[in-house]
Amino acid sequence: MAGRTARKATDTTRCPDCRAPTLTQWVGDRAALKVTADLRPLTPAQQAELRTPHRLIWCLKTRSPHTAPRLRWIGSSHPPNCPHPHVTDHHCTTAPSTLF
Repeated sequence: MAGRTARKATDTTRCPDCRAPTLTQWVGDRAALKVTADLRPLTPAQQAELRTPHRLIWCLKTRSPHTAPRLRWIGSSHPPNCPHPHVTDHHCTTAPSTLF
């Protein structure tokens, strides 16, 4: 029986419009938020520039080379010298090619 291969919720993909690498997954334990994040790591200066009330910065934590990376909330308890890459929500930079 031929079937469709299952995709994990943590699969990396590319944005269909701008082709940037993205990661989509549910973040949070109680009130989860579905996040599509850009996989381009940000410097602290870029994080400060891009952070807004409607655009969050995420910690991209990897447990081992054999598991998919996990997006984590950055809160007040997040260490300032965190060794993991930090990314932001994906906002496509290309204009739509059609009106519909």
